[in-house]
Amino acid sequence: MNRKTISKKLLEETPAGFYAYDLLEHEGSDIREKIFAERRQLLEKIIEKIPFGYVLLSPVVSFDRWEQLAVIRGEARDVNSEGIMLKARNSLYHSGRKKGDWWKWKINPLSIDAVLIYGQKGSGRRSAFYTDYTFAIKSGDQLVTIAKAYSGLTDKEIREVDKFIKANSLEKFGPVRTVKPELVFEIGFEGIAESNRHKSGVALRFPRILRWRKDKKADEINTIDDLKEMLAKYG
Repeated sequence: MNRKTISKKLLEETPAGFYAYDLLEHEGSDIREKIFAERRQLLEKIIEKIPFGYVLLSPVVSFDRWEQLAVIRGEARDVNSEGIMLKARNSLYHSGRKKGDWWKWKINPLSIDAVLIYGQKGSGRRSAFYTDYTFAIKSGDQLVTIAKAYSGLTDKEIREVDKFIKANSLEKFGPVRTVKPELVFEIGFEGIAESNRHKSGVALRFPRILRWRKDKKADEINTIDDLKEMLAKYG
């Protein structure tokens, strides 16, 4: 991902491919008005004829009880999945967000406690407030950045954090302010991976604020060793 030049060695060691989960056009015709069961049947016939393994058919998950499906959902992270997608067999393909007949049942996020160290003003209706935040964890007696997050706080909390940032700024770099490392937040994320692009050595997938941990102090946040344990288990 994000590479401009792909070497032959990389292509051989990490071949790219994708999962096909729906079919919107067939033999030059728009088939989005066909029900999902019919689109899926056509898709299966097409995949059967493809002679190489870089295009895979998304598996159908069978279950008899919701409790059984909950167990399968709980194993989703083991196959690098966000959860389970439920689709009504008679559903048409709707553009935009799917409501009613499609439902993404996501797994519960992983989470860590981190301290706020940078704040940046938002955009649009939030342009007057510091709403874009950078968080850090402990690495020995130092702090290393771990994630940026822009969502998860209420309007009231945003105003409180904005007031804190303005009153506790240490340095200012353009639109960004360095602040006293005092406010602790629980950061949720979908996955964790090793990364040479981040000072911490790890990257979090889809980070967002789960809650403001007013019950915790900065010396109680997670450490880089905690992240390495999570990386070994979930990376």
